[in-house]
Amino acid sequence: MPRTTYDLRALPADGLTRCPWASDALLAAYHDEEWGVPVHDDRRHFEMLTLEGAQAGLSWRTVLARRDGYRNAFASFEPALVAPFTSADVESCLADPGVIRHRAKLESVVTNARAFVALQEAEGSFDAYVWRFVDGRPVRNAYATSAELPASTPLSAGLGRDLRRRGFSFVGPTICYAYLQATGLVNDHLTSCHRWRALG
Repeated sequence: MPRTTYDLRALPADGLTRCPWASDALLAAYHDEEWGVPVHDDRRHFEMLTLEGAQAGLSWRTVLARRDGYRNAFASFEPALVAPFTSADVESCLADPGVIRHRAKLESVVTNARAFVALQEAEGSFDAYVWRFVDGRPVRNAYATSAELPASTPLSAGLGRDLRRRGFSFVGPTICYAYLQATGLVNDHLTSCHRWRALG
């Protein structure tokens, strides 16, 4: 979950009650249209693993504002196209203001693309692999306040351990939990949020 300490509130523009982190137009659009919607597309899974890894230590808004930059730098998040990247490609990314210029995070995108492709070959698809962790159905939580939301769970820790075993990096339990929330394997919209009931 994008980290925040604000209270749940309605944005004045449309009167809808949202999760508190959806505090401006960019975040509200992402919250309403994407966050918590079940993903079944491998490219999108790779995109969210990449962006959630980039968030470590930063705000989600900082990452989201650079999403197009990441798409341009990393072949629209096509893992098979990122896997062959060389150290020279990473150096080019380090000079690109459109991405977060953190060497270890950028190197991890390439490392993860290679691991992602290998996992696809072993499991048929990343989507089939990751949805097995929730028995094919989203985990629907019922939290009333942001204070109740965990930073990680045994589910995210188990996913992170297995991904690391398969060669992924920047997949600790907190990053994995944010990824699970983003891709709809876990529905962590607050119960007062208009999206909680809509996502069932």
